[in-house]
Amino acid sequence: MLLKRIFDVIVSFLGIIFFLPLMVVVGIIIKLTSKGPILFSQKRLTMGLREFTIYKFRSMRTDFDKDGVGIQVGGNSLAITPIGRFVRKTKIDELPQLFNILKGDMSFIGPRPELPRRLKYYSDRDKGIFKVRSGISSPASIVFSDEEYLMDQVKDREKFYIEQIMPYKIDLNLYYVQTRNFWNDIFLIIGTFLKILNKIKNEQVVKDTDLLKKKDEIVGKIGVEY
Repeated sequence: MLLKRIFDVIVSFLGIIFFLPLMVVVGIIIKLTSKGPILFSQKRLTMGLREFTIYKFRSMRTDFDKDGVGIQVGGNSLAITPIGRFVRKTKIDELPQLFNILKGDMSFIGPRPELPRRLKYYSDRDKGIFKVRSGISSPASIVFSDEEYLMDQVKDREKFYIEQIMPYKIDLNLYYVQTRNFWNDIFLIIGTFLKILNKIKNEQVVKDTDLLKKKDEIVGKIGVEY
């Protein structure tokens, strides 16, 4: 969608200018409070299965996932730095992705960019999510805004993610691909901020009630199967 790309370019450019002072302050705090680089970079997949480098403010110790494979963590993980907890909770850690959007690697709304190593779990149907640019937020991101909390409740986080959360996120992402339009993207941008403030319900984001019920089924397996 040409209109969506024009919106992404203009708003990401303005966002970089507007948030630059905040990003500078956050960068300085990260540098002063923990060893390592200010930014965390990792290879991810976007539209057309193209690989790119995603950027975030570093929120974890450098000795954790030093190979950058993408280890699942819970919100209470000791690997997360004190400032890291704050930037993750407020989503400030995602601000460097404004540069990814400006470059064309990502969009504001779209399926979260996947780790290349997880592509082996995708069926041909699942790969339909790569028809669009990856995004900072999506219906799946909003529905699973409590993902780190859920990860704290299970013993084998990677197994739980691969077997339960990832397939459901793919279904939610396919729902987005099938129902997407420019104005719905604008609504999802607003909805993302409202979710941070706990001012919006999942039912307002995903209209398919049967699809939403799957999350309750997943949560019900915590403590029983995982």
